[in-house]
Amino acid sequence: MQNTSLDRLRTWLTADDPRLAIGTAMGVAVLIGLLTGALFGFLGPVLALGAVGGLVVGLMMLRSIRWGLFALIGLICLLPYGAIPVDIGFRPTFIDAVLLALFGVWFVRIVTGAQHTFEASKLGAPIFAFLLWALITFIAGLSHAPLNATVLRRFAEVLLAVSLFFTTVNQVRHIKSLEQITAITILSGGLAGFLGVLFYVLPGPITVSILSKLAIFNYPAGAGILRFVEDDPSQPMRAIATSIDPNALGGLLVIVTVVAVVQLFAHQPVLPRRLLTPLAGLMGLSLILTFSRGSMAGVAAALGLVGILRYRKLILLLALVGILLLLLPQTQAYVVRFVEGVRGEDLATQMRFGDYKDAVTLISRYPVWGVGFSGTPDIDLYLGVSMLYLIIAEQTGLVGLLIFLIILVSYFAVTYRAWRDIPQGHVVEGHLLAYQAALAGALVGGIFDHFFFNINFVHLVALFWLVMGLGVAATQIRAEPTTWETETSHQTKRQLAGTSALP
Repeated sequence: MQNTSLDRLRTWLTADDPRLAIGTAMGVAVLIGLLTGALFGFLGPVLALGAVGGLVVGLMMLRSIRWGLFALIGLICLLPYGAIPVDIGFRPTFIDAVLLALFGVWFVRIVTGAQHTFEASKLGAPIFAFLLWALITFIAGLSHAPLNATVLRRFAEVLLAVSLFFTTVNQVRHIKSLEQITAITILSGGLAGFLGVLFYVLPGPITVSILSKLAIFNYPAGAGILRFVEDDPSQPMRAIATSIDPNALGGLLVIVTVVAVVQLFAHQPVLPRRLLTPLAGLMGLSLILTFSRGSMAGVAAALGLVGILRYRKLILLLALVGILLLLLPQTQAYVVRFVEGVRGEDLATQMRFGDYKDAVTLISRYPVWGVGFSGTPDIDLYLGVSMLYLIIAEQTGLVGLLIFLIILVSYFAVTYRAWRDIPQGHVVEGHLLAYQAALAGALVGGIFDHFFFNINFVHLVALFWLVMGLGVAATQIRAEPTTWETETSHQTKRQLAGTSALP
């Protein structure tokens, strides 16, 4: 019946009688206009555009999991806390919906036989162990802290975010897919950098007005959106983009900036260098404007590593940026802030040292299991510290931290070995270096921040494990022969065949 109706509509639109064709086209246009007008009138422009966009993305995700990864990266960079404006006891975020869709489509592909294999990789065993141990410590932690719906939902989101590693490794199997995801990451990160700079230079009331329109998606509204150094309006303002928290924006920019800069120097970049240059510049400028010193240290360490391993010109670039930061009058406040942090003189750094001390006390009391994700058993302790490694140890104990470190060592061993084995200029080289360095930068930044394993910042947890999955996927793709290698192999075979035919 449906095919008959479509065939009839097609016949009318291409009819020999021009009046019938024009009349049908006008009728279809009027119907679409009425439906669109009703949608915008009932939901409003913001919700209507979101509904249409969500429908389009959903349909595309059903065709290919790659579109789900594209959507996830875009949301992580541009709308990380956006929630669907529908209350089902809670308001699920767009990232929740995409993660569930990704795993749902993958499950259907396995059940229907569209995918016959499951690739765990050499990191599979420790990551499964980490997931299982996190679940055990979560359940054990309920003995001293009551469970609530918010904690349960966010913990489930963290498990999905970590499991994203397996989705990535199993779905990104070809160089084209890897190049597309890398390009989407850079474009989305560049747009996030642009928004960070834009909202920084716009007058405060205009920035507040624009960002407050996102309240329909459960974003904060009002003058409190703007953030300042040490929360003091007399101090310099900090860039936030749509990440709201400047340190969270800094964590995001560590990864996307490193990927963009490494691709800029790669022999075969995924985007033209004339586009990569301004995108990387916007990310770097936005990162500076966040005043996130840990994130800046992460980027500097990551790019310095790449400069030592392969692209020596990166060392010159880092030196040039450092000289400009030291000499330009506009950056002196940033330099002073950075020096204060190194010396431990500012309030934020002193508070962070206090957090470290309290975290060590908590871990010493509960070294094996940690205290879980819901709360602490002792009234004189609290859960939360601005360091990735200490917060993992707080929540999952030293056992959980050890498993996490094993995962990291395994990741860098696998990716470094793969990078070492490929010829310089190989099509995968830029991806391997980018995702190695991006994760290294995140780990350096993790010394000063906790966003990559924090149930309140699931988007950054997802980004961390997505990057790890992309790095491992690149090691598998590098085993596939490139076009050049295939052609060379064919030529060799023809030469051998000709040689064997000689008397």
